[in-house]
Amino acid sequence: PHHDIYSIEDLAQLIYDLHMINPSAKVSVKLVAEAGIGTVASGVAKAGADVIQVSGHDGGTGASPISSIKHAGGPWEMGLTESHTTLTMNQLRDRVVLRADGGFKSGQDVMMAALMGADEYGFGTVAMIATGCIMARICHTNNCPVGVASQREELRARMPGVPGDVVNFFIDVANEVRGSLAALGYTSMDEIIGRSDLLKQDVNLTKTNELDLSFLTTFVPEKSTSTQRRTQEAHSNGPCVDDELLANKDLMKAIEEEGTFAITLPINNVDRSTVARVSGQVAKRYGNRGFAGAINLTFEGSAGQSFGVFMCGGINIKLIGEANDYVGKGIAGGEIVIVPPPGASFDPSVSCILGNTCLYGATGGRLHANGTAGERFAVRNSAAEAVVEGAGDHCCEYMTGGVVVVLGEAGRNIGAGMTGGLAYFLDEDQSFLKKVNGEIVRAQRIQSKVGEQQLKSLIQDHLEKTGSARAEQILGKWDEYMPKFWQVVPPSEKNTPEVEPEQTEPAKLEAVAK
Repeated sequence: PHHDIYSIEDLAQLIYDLHMINPSAKVSVKLVAEAGIGTVASGVAKAGADVIQVSGHDGGTGASPISSIKHAGGPWEMGLTESHTTLTMNQLRDRVVLRADGGFKSGQDVMMAALMGADEYGFGTVAMIATGCIMARICHTNNCPVGVASQREELRARMPGVPGDVVNFFIDVANEVRGSLAALGYTSMDEIIGRSDLLKQDVNLTKTNELDLSFLTTFVPEKSTSTQRRTQEAHSNGPCVDDELLANKDLMKAIEEEGTFAITLPINNVDRSTVARVSGQVAKRYGNRGFAGAINLTFEGSAGQSFGVFMCGGINIKLIGEANDYVGKGIAGGEIVIVPPPGASFDPSVSCILGNTCLYGATGGRLHANGTAGERFAVRNSAAEAVVEGAGDHCCEYMTGGVVVVLGEAGRNIGAGMTGGLAYFLDEDQSFLKKVNGEIVRAQRIQSKVGEQQLKSLIQDHLEKTGSARAEQILGKWDEYMPKFWQVVPPSEKNTPEVEPEQTEPAKLEAVAK
């Protein structure tokens, strides 16, 4: 999935999440070929990636801007060589498969990449051309003149290629590679991968005869073969809470028969991506929202990062305690409830109970937290509904759908890049408007009964799920608190019933008459 990566720790957590939901799938990380890529590749290998793809500046899809095609990164040869050499010198090469791409067109490119350390080779543009693509560069418009990248039936009928064209192309590439291997006196790719000492600099031009390319031909012996790297299993996350859950026969029976299951378990902050593997088992059988049963899981303690990540419909989890970053990342359904432990001495309405970047990229589901959230709450949320008692900076950043309710103070830069969905913020000290990023969204008081009912219904659910004293206070004095709420509205929502005030039929007729 697309993800905002700001540190190697963010990337390591995403890799961990992906290994959790599908333990047998290999995780690939794509790096742009540029100076210093070796250090980054080493970090990616330590983070648990199975494949590192080194992408050069050549190639690119026909729909990309010309600047993305021509000026992204450097030559794949330089990036690949640095990655392979650095990984080998740091004894990390046997942990990952190296894949290279960027304008590959022939068996000669495959041989060069193999000698520089690549285990796998990516062909993109040339494979499209083999099927009939003419690089019109209008893929994104659905108007491809030869029907290669179009859903319009009349254009698809023009497509000149057949699958056999691509098969024949790759057979020719393979034959060229086999001929090159024979010319060098080798019988398999394993024998030449990483053998950069077989490369020789051949410069005959006066203007380049001072160019030193010895760094491309530096040979560092490695311990493993390419076949061993490519056939090893995906990296394991080790023992986890989900394994304990999936070992429960009653839970597996509930998944198989779409029944009901409930259990309470302790949790601590080393338990990351909890419930992801259970969700993977449900989604494997029923998809994101096809599960008709109910799996109700209660956890007590402090949850680690990515609590409830990638959760699907039919799974409901409750945390009595607190959670770290990435709660509900990428959830497609289900419900997450977070409440303080009984007898907590702090005031939940002003105390942080979940970390940063929660509900990242959510496509469904609900979150109720009796406490405040950290920064970037509901970033890239596209369908989830959430109620929290406060939030940090950048709340609802890049949001495209769903509904967010904040029953307390929020930080600055609210709604930056927000293009869809609605958000409601309680403003008791008249400080809200100066915190809103007004480039796209506008803030208004609630003007429609539908919008008021949407807000009230979510707060009622929040009270029922969490027992929030804040929600009870607001609902008990609804006529006093409702005017204090602001509604954040992106342009795509401006004509919805929740935003536009209701008009009576006579008023509409009068407007038409005028």
